[in-house]
Amino acid sequence: MSPKKSKKSTDTVTITDNSTGKSIELPIRRGTEGPSVFDIGKLAQTLGLYTFDPGFRSTASCSSAITLIDGEGGRLTYRGYSIEELAENSTYLEVCYLLWYGDLPTKQQLQEFTRTITYHTMVHEGLRDFYKGFRRDAHPMAIMVGVVGALSAFYHDDIDFSEQHSRNIAAHRLISKMPTIAAWAYRYSQGEPFPYPRNDLTYAENFLHLMFSYPTEPYQVNPVAAKAMDLLFLLHADHGQNASASTIRLAGSSQANPFACVSASVGTLWGPAHGGANEAVISMLEAIGSVDRIDMFLERAKDKSDPFRLMGFGHRVYKAYDPRATLIRKVCNDVLRELEVDDPLFDIAQELEERALNDDYFKSRNLFPNVDFYSGIILRAIGIPTNMFTVIFTIGRTIGWISQWNEMMQDQGMRIGRPRQLYVGRQHCTYQPIDKRSNEETQSK
Repeated sequence: MSPKKSKKSTDTVTITDNSTGKSIELPIRRGTEGPSVFDIGKLAQTLGLYTFDPGFRSTASCSSAITLIDGEGGRLTYRGYSIEELAENSTYLEVCYLLWYGDLPTKQQLQEFTRTITYHTMVHEGLRDFYKGFRRDAHPMAIMVGVVGALSAFYHDDIDFSEQHSRNIAAHRLISKMPTIAAWAYRYSQGEPFPYPRNDLTYAENFLHLMFSYPTEPYQVNPVAAKAMDLLFLLHADHGQNASASTIRLAGSSQANPFACVSASVGTLWGPAHGGANEAVISMLEAIGSVDRIDMFLERAKDKSDPFRLMGFGHRVYKAYDPRATLIRKVCNDVLRELEVDDPLFDIAQELEERALNDDYFKSRNLFPNVDFYSGIILRAIGIPTNMFTVIFTIGRTIGWISQWNEMMQDQGMRIGRPRQLYVGRQHCTYQPIDKRSNEETQSK
């Protein structure tokens, strides 16, 4: 089979099956920016062929107007706005409005949206009892998967999610309640009381209050910590068709309850190759231990026979410096200075970054620091335990997931997800009665 540009039009490609001589012209679809795609929707019915693309490295699973990632240029935009501009001038809740509704809000719109989120941060009292079913030593992400999924039972209300108004309600509930659910997962693991949200605090301030306050004394939120937390939420808000975003689209395509769909994305994010990477970065820096051991670990990373890899370096999409990493690195300096935290891991991270960026091995492979490299150090400085790092990611990414789900629900061409496969198993096996079977596998005809 040989793809080639059609001589008739620059807007199609011709695919020919050399074994049969059959051909098909497939239309090229061009976005407003980024690579074009050719539409293979009629490939199977015309040629009886499917594509094979493990990991979907060359496949666009949908069209989207939410997030653009320019991997070659190291650029990230939400709804057309650069991540640098948003980080400098915006807040997480303003970005939530942008991602959900498609435009930046007016002052009144943002006030109304903020009030809606703020006054829905409490969860159903029945959910408090739900936590008691978990072991105290359960990973907070395991608790998140269960409790977020349980929202389907507490907030279903027989809502028709084919209507935009109902989807708006679900989005507001998820954005507002996720910090409460997340903080309570931590408090439960510590055997500590569950504080209630406060309506006089900002989104990030409220999360820190839920994490660290006690009913026996007033808690004063550190403004530096709150600002850093808000930025982390903002930088993690969305990132295109990653594994967890693809998960919510696949789950949502079955018309499943959105809370169940988000729970599926939480489970996907938990993986160390996705949202769990910032935990792995801290573990790596602790293993290195000191600046004078960095060269040894860099050599180990180059050795293909050594399982050690540099965590927090490289990205599947970015071939340049991750723009989020640039912003987080600066904030990391600010947080450590303002909070007067002396973290030796930060010194190791800075020196590791400098040596890796000046090493031809890593430069030739585009292994630059990504968003996970410095975020864990910021969280440590604020007092967030390592097993809560991915939970923080979950809070920030919730708006991205539900925005992807909402966009899919509005797509008139949406169909239930059903990827094909290349079958490589046995054929035409003959069933043998159990008393006639040997230890050897049944031979196929």
